[in-house]
Amino acid sequence: MPRKPREKDSTAIYHITCRSISETLLFKDDDDKDHYLKLLKIYSSKYKCSVYAYCLMDNHLHIHFDPRGYDISSFMHSLNTAYVIYFNKKHNRHGHLFQERFHSEIVANDRYNLALSAYIHNNPKDIPGFKGREEEYKYSSYGVYLRIRKDYYRLVDMSFIRSLFGIKNKHSFVRRYKEFVSRVNGDYSTVHHDPHENNDAVERESTNGRIIITRERMPAKVIDYIASKLKKARLTDDNSSEGTKAEHINCKAFTAYILRVVCGMKYRQICEYMLDITVSSCSKLCNKGYDLLERGGVLYTDIYNSIVFSD
Repeated sequence: MPRKPREKDSTAIYHITCRSISETLLFKDDDDKDHYLKLLKIYSSKYKCSVYAYCLMDNHLHIHFDPRGYDISSFMHSLNTAYVIYFNKKHNRHGHLFQERFHSEIVANDRYNLALSAYIHNNPKDIPGFKGREEEYKYSSYGVYLRIRKDYYRLVDMSFIRSLFGIKNKHSFVRRYKEFVSRVNGDYSTVHHDPHENNDAVERESTNGRIIITRERMPAKVIDYIASKLKKARLTDDNSSEGTKAEHINCKAFTAYILRVVCGMKYRQICEYMLDITVSSCSKLCNKGYDLLERGGVLYTDIYNSIVFSD
């Protein structure tokens, strides 16, 4: 029987769950959980996505996730593949780790977003010793929300949930949010979307106050724009001799990264636009391009912002 197609929307926020196969734990120790959070930070930063909440349990995980227009399947494939490679190498095993594909559900309105945040943060209640003390569980973002634990990976974006409460004062928000989470108390029946709710109202709510990146830019125009801004010849012209070799590599790397993140292209598609690049080298170029955006100076930031926020 064919699998049901995954429900997707370019403006959607998602509830993501992943579970391990029955014969093994998804996380065997704290180091495994730490590594997954590191990877989640790396990929959410690289692809310009937002994590609103998370909870890592021994055999499953929950993420309140805003891809901001990026393809959720591509994101989770990158994240979970990287974790499986780490996990199998560390624990001297091979084969599958995750139970089938990840599960995702569109979070369609403000009420659902609030209830989901509380539901995820109530998950530790089933761990011995944490019922009534869920915020003390290290591998949940609840303690970060209540400001009793530092966000070591700078992973959690609390601005969206805070905006739904409409409270500017941080201390007042902490108090109100804790009261809210306690009221929900892990009742999943409060989380699901009401199918009879007006769809137009849902769309207006779910996009309110968020920056959603348009990920469908024309690749050829993006290439030309970056080339002109970096004062390089068109990257598909293999005979170009302008600039140093390092400058050419930087230009290719930044372009590959933008094609991946802003145009939503797969590595093989990028290779069709850029000469003499293999899939593996394209992956490395994208990583270098991301590093240029993060550390390469204001020029790369300005180019990125011009592409992302142009009409």
